[in-house]
Amino acid sequence: MAFLQNVFWFLILIGVMILLHEMGHYLMARLFDVKIEAFSFGFGPRLFGFKRGETDFKVCAFLMGGYVKMAGEQPGDESAADPRAFPQKPRWQRLLIIFAGPAVNAVLAVVILTGLYMFEYFKVPNPPNPVVGSVTVGGAADRAGIREGDRVVEIDGQMSPTWETIQIKEIANAKRALDVWVERNGQRLNLTLTPDYNETQGMGNAGWAAQSDVLVAGYCCGVDAAEKAGLKKGDVFVSVNGQPIRSSARLLEVLEANKDAPAKIVYRRDGVEHETTVNPVWNDYEGSQRWRIGAGLQTPYEIVQLPFGDALRESWRQNTQYAGLLYKFLQGMIEQRMSAKNLEGPIGIARMSGEAAKQGAANFLGLMAMVSMNLAVVNLLPIPLLDGGGILMLLIEMLMQRDLSLRVKEAVVKVGLVFIMALVVFVIYNDISKAIPSRTPPVKTQTN
Repeated sequence: MAFLQNVFWFLILIGVMILLHEMGHYLMARLFDVKIEAFSFGFGPRLFGFKRGETDFKVCAFLMGGYVKMAGEQPGDESAADPRAFPQKPRWQRLLIIFAGPAVNAVLAVVILTGLYMFEYFKVPNPPNPVVGSVTVGGAADRAGIREGDRVVEIDGQMSPTWETIQIKEIANAKRALDVWVERNGQRLNLTLTPDYNETQGMGNAGWAAQSDVLVAGYCCGVDAAEKAGLKKGDVFVSVNGQPIRSSARLLEVLEANKDAPAKIVYRRDGVEHETTVNPVWNDYEGSQRWRIGAGLQTPYEIVQLPFGDALRESWRQNTQYAGLLYKFLQGMIEQRMSAKNLEGPIGIARMSGEAAKQGAANFLGLMAMVSMNLAVVNLLPIPLLDGGGILMLLIEMLMQRDLSLRVKEAVVKVGLVFIMALVVFVIYNDISKAIPSRTPPVKTQTN
């Protein structure tokens, strides 16, 4: 049943993306009076559809994409001489027709997040020049000489960064040295930070966290130690065993070091500090084994409804930031600093769709915005058969002021087809390999 639900929500998610993407091509082609022979949802054998005018609107067997077939679009097409054929149109019109697909996906991502932020926006304190609240021993930040209490004033040329900016620099620059300036005891220090590559998450990790209050979000994980100790939702951790708590990462580290010994916790409730003792329990929750007290953790935030203008600006900022991050990841894979093994294929996206749908409409729409921007970015890559490949060829022809030869165009299509097929096989293999349990015996988690 769960599998069928995942498939259903995947088809809803990817169906919207495909239809709107192809609709962008279709409407722009209609605007320039291009003859459109087919508008297809899916590839392969035709299942059903209808014909309106000269266009066959159809649904095909393999629902993993779609296409708009324009007269003369393929090299060697007999209809290429038709005055309404795609090749007969000015190059700038052809470029706009190709660009319209990914542009619609990008606009959709902005529209979705704008609507979500007008309804519900999680406002988290994100001041410039944040203070480091915890540093993992032996991690990249620790090796760079960064210490708790340091104030980050510059990273990779970015002055007065927020912690959000710092995290983006961190996760997109695995194994790449970053120039960092911090303030410590009134002095400015220049350090070099090289984030490690996290194989599980597929991104860079520096092993540090921003200083922030840590609140009890509620009880969790099937452990009742926090509840027995009197901790309640909204309580703020002040210290554990005399060690100040400036981040959730620091709290987890202290509890790991404490193991099963009684932990003395100082917490703040309604501005008043209290003290209690908690007995951590060794617990396996959703595959993660560690010493727990049964308290969910969160940083302070408030839920607000942004006005349209603010929501649009925040949506634009988030989407452009995410698009830039995607290109950074692709650059990291090309430079072999990061792995392509974490790419999600149709099986992975189906699983994510089902999980997001269970969590509510806001989560599902948020995933839709992310997938839509992914589709826009990937389609603009200069790869044959993708929109970016077509745009690149048109730009080359504009510079040459003549068409590329038919032989060159046919060769490009063949190369593109091989690449796309290899990519499809690769991402599906990734999905299957993630779904199949490893035959390697699990290693028991070690604690300090």
